[in-house]
Amino acid sequence: MASRKPRGSVERSNAAQTGRLGTDERERDWQRLENETFDLVVIGGGVVGVGTALDAATRGLRVALIEARDLASGTSSRSSKLFHGGLRYLEQLEFGLVREALRERELMLTRLAPHLVKPVSFLYPLSHRIWERPYTAAGLLLYDTMGGARSVPGQKHLTRAGALRMVPALKRNALIGGIRYYDAQADDARHTMMVGRTAAHYGAVVRTSTQVVGFLREADRVSGVRVRDVEDGRETEVKANAVINCTGVWTDDLQKLSGSRGRFRVRASKGVHIVVPRDRIVAESGLILRTEKSVLFVIPWRNHWIVGTTDTDWNLDLAHPAATKRDIDYILEHVNTVLATPLTHEDIEGVYAGLRPLLAGESEETSKLSREHAVARVAPGLVAIAGGKYTTYRVMAADAVDAASADLPGRLQPSITDKVPLLGADGYHALVNQADQLAARYGLHPYRVRHLLDRYGSLVHEVLAVADEDAELLRPLPAAPDYLQVEIVYAASHEGALHLEDTLTRRTRISIEYPHRGVDCAEQVAKLMAGVLGWDDKRVAREVEVYTARVEAERASQTVPDDEAADEARSAAPEARPDLLDSVS
Repeated sequence: MASRKPRGSVERSNAAQTGRLGTDERERDWQRLENETFDLVVIGGGVVGVGTALDAATRGLRVALIEARDLASGTSSRSSKLFHGGLRYLEQLEFGLVREALRERELMLTRLAPHLVKPVSFLYPLSHRIWERPYTAAGLLLYDTMGGARSVPGQKHLTRAGALRMVPALKRNALIGGIRYYDAQADDARHTMMVGRTAAHYGAVVRTSTQVVGFLREADRVSGVRVRDVEDGRETEVKANAVINCTGVWTDDLQKLSGSRGRFRVRASKGVHIVVPRDRIVAESGLILRTEKSVLFVIPWRNHWIVGTTDTDWNLDLAHPAATKRDIDYILEHVNTVLATPLTHEDIEGVYAGLRPLLAGESEETSKLSREHAVARVAPGLVAIAGGKYTTYRVMAADAVDAASADLPGRLQPSITDKVPLLGADGYHALVNQADQLAARYGLHPYRVRHLLDRYGSLVHEVLAVADEDAELLRPLPAAPDYLQVEIVYAASHEGALHLEDTLTRRTRISIEYPHRGVDCAEQVAKLMAGVLGWDDKRVAREVEVYTARVEAERASQTVPDDEAADEARSAAPEARPDLLDSVS
């Protein structure tokens, strides 16, 4: 029988050293939820939720983060994967939002997450003579100088011939010239997970598959939450001085569950992206194209391109937004207006749909709703935050913790997350310079080591150490050779992956990077996870069956024309977490 050590013991401190989210830590965290009183309980494991947990923990607060599904299982794994100011927000005169976002981009590139966030170039094709070049150049000059942006090159003007040399895939008559500018990108799901692990490193409870099923009250104030472990059905009460609702598109649902009247409403806007092979678009740079509603990006993504996005209202299943044939046709139609060799449905390797949590406003067009965020103390002991954009998650998190200060005892320290690198950042640059030596030590190709460094940073030693007892784990997955088998084991042992879909869709991006969408390697990945999570053959078979059904349902939804039919097709697949309660988020 395990000894019951007091909280704050050496055992707990050691577990938190690298923010490990393993099975032992999961059980220990449940005991903490049962027995401790927290300063803050954060609901929601998207980027704003984990960012809020990190902000609070690094201010010295006792924090617990609760997520019903998986880290980044909603919007935060389904974005355009960009850290950017948002060029179109300049046209909407939202200068403060752009400046704030560009400052965050700079921090990520230089101090907080250089292993995860990388510069990426875009070509803006010009199609109008006389006015368009100076108009666009003026906007990009602001973009290049606002927010202290110094870590990416400034704009470069190109003739039509120069632009075509940079992007030979373009039709010659699609442009009269171009301007190249830079932004930054990251694997959104991996970044969110690493923010969560960093919060755990600083002492926060970070617990997934844990659903809030009710709120605790003392007189007129919220004093905590009742939670349910959706893996085994256990329930407990978690006491806290304040609760922060960081559930994005589920904000209104949680508000109703709490019995408090909300101060704002959230509308869900569906954004769909497609993924195509790199050789289908011959280019040295990404593209940004104007559409009648917004903009369309063609974004470099390893050996692929991500093309999107759409922007339409969504009022159906919030957990599983479905892409339709109409969404995909819209993307293909618009990108093909400028491509010499059109993309077809047969070129598509992956498709994903996400929901933006937009603050509801007077405009009926989701593309015109503000990306500003709102934060409010909706009741004593309860704060809600919504809106915003991925890039500004850290600012949103700080505002949310500040808003909870009225319910916290003592003086609240100021936010310091602009000075707190994410796990894996420290030492990353030196390891990049040592990639050849690392490769020789582990018998890997230097390219492979650089790829690992850009996923794990200085945690790469911890990842590769998992293979010390089994060198076979350093071999690639045969059906998804961009990933090593050791990465699958590490996802389950350190990164909190509890189900096959967690690994195939978020710890890796196999679900969108291969035409088989993960089905061809599902059994092997499940068996690798089984060794860590203690699955028997029956459980392995079920995980594979559920994941395969998910892929089939997503493919079916992408062949029908409207949202209702797509939602019906996608809903045919079972939940990976079957014990989730439908009545609450």
